[in-house]
Amino acid sequence: MLTILGFAMIATFLVLIMTKKMSPIAALVLIPALFCVAVGQGAQLGDYVIEGVGNLAPTAAMLMFAIVYFGVMIDVGLFDPIVRGILKFCRADPMRIVVGTAVLAAIVSLDGDGSTTFMITVSAMYPLYKRLKMSLVVMTGVAATANGVMNTLPWGGPTARAATALKLDASEIFVPMIPALAMGLLAVFVLAYVLGLRERKRLGMLTLDEALAREPEQETVSTGAGSMRGGSTGSTGSTGGSGSGGEDRLRKDASASGGGTGTGTDADPAADPADEADDDEFQGLDPNRPTLRPKLYWFNAGLTAALLTAMIMELMPIPVLFLLGAALALTVNFPHMPDQRARIAAHADNVLNVSGMVFAAAVFTGVLTGTGMVEHMADWVVGAVPDAMGPHMAIVTGLLSLPLTYFMSNDGFYFGVLPVLAEAGAAHGVSPLEIARASLAGQALHMSSPLVPAVYVLVGMAKVEFGDHTRFTVKWAVLTSLVVLTAGVLFGIM
Repeated sequence: MLTILGFAMIATFLVLIMTKKMSPIAALVLIPALFCVAVGQGAQLGDYVIEGVGNLAPTAAMLMFAIVYFGVMIDVGLFDPIVRGILKFCRADPMRIVVGTAVLAAIVSLDGDGSTTFMITVSAMYPLYKRLKMSLVVMTGVAATANGVMNTLPWGGPTARAATALKLDASEIFVPMIPALAMGLLAVFVLAYVLGLRERKRLGMLTLDEALAREPEQETVSTGAGSMRGGSTGSTGSTGGSGSGGEDRLRKDASASGGGTGTGTDADPAADPADEADDDEFQGLDPNRPTLRPKLYWFNAGLTAALLTAMIMELMPIPVLFLLGAALALTVNFPHMPDQRARIAAHADNVLNVSGMVFAAAVFTGVLTGTGMVEHMADWVVGAVPDAMGPHMAIVTGLLSLPLTYFMSNDGFYFGVLPVLAEAGAAHGVSPLEIARASLAGQALHMSSPLVPAVYVLVGMAKVEFGDHTRFTVKWAVLTSLVVLTAGVLFGIM
């Protein structure tokens, strides 16, 4: 019964948010609460929620202070050189912009944190997508899938969990997987190229001047970074020139940018009226914005490098590192209290939205775990594997990793399900290393799971409905995961 109710709860949640009958926060709270009562454990709902909140509180704290930290770094111009390089490559060609999104997301993903990746990627690329009226779900889908492949880095989480659960060395799991993961990343770039060509066909290939000429120009009001939703643009080279000329043209962004694409389908994204209403808020970052701190550039670069190094070396818990980093960045870059308050207020919207979503997700995971639904679902899935598939348990594990890491947290899958799969594999002569490697195949899909807090950073900053992102991304993420799994089999890794 718990197995059926568990799957029913997940299905109900997904249907409601994909059909936009409920907001993600409301669905994450109310659906599990109703199902908790349905299984006769309503009296324990409070305990389950508190336990779920306790488990996710460090993640919420990390996201809150990470948003503030990287928001400040974007404000002061730390990433402007990288953004200028990517945008110079992209020009105003939709194909190059989508490929640039994939490249940028993959590079930034090296720090192992999805929230960081999405904040930087969306801040850099959002203005171009808006100005050229490109589909925003293309941006979120490509970024999430690229980050999912890179999430398999040993310091990204899944590899370390698999190594811990099966008592293996993380390097023995990851290093042989590099060729298969490289094929997965290549698949993301090919996907970005194909989607970019479709966007180019739909919109045409324009210079940035032509894109701006579509509507009356207005000078951007210089307000600093404001909300991170505006993103970072830097300079871009159009076919008519590059360097400061491109910067000047991009700086003439309209504060009312005339309705970009909404979140429609991959074939023909439809305009979203709500998105058009938000155009008044859309501003590219002015290269002369008052929040820039060019004299502190190398301090900020060094601080960020030290922070990422400390994360990789696990010198302190990540929430503590970001808390200290945010406090130090604010104090040094904005020593006056009114300026600090202004920067915190500028990013408060993102902080509240993301942290609220995380705590709402705590209700969902708390009920799913506390009622025993997750355990029963995992046992049912493992028990459904025929004995004849025993010698192929690595492939079975890879295939199961797609739905299970989407509907479950990584902790639930790697610590709850993976040991059972490894035991079943060992009974048929399949080594735990092969099982562990195969378990990484589903990460490209996992990063778009409603149980992953970072995905709410992505869709929130991009102003994309979570249901639209899900509808667009899932099929491409599944395809990428299958490429990783197939490559692993062909290379003899699993």
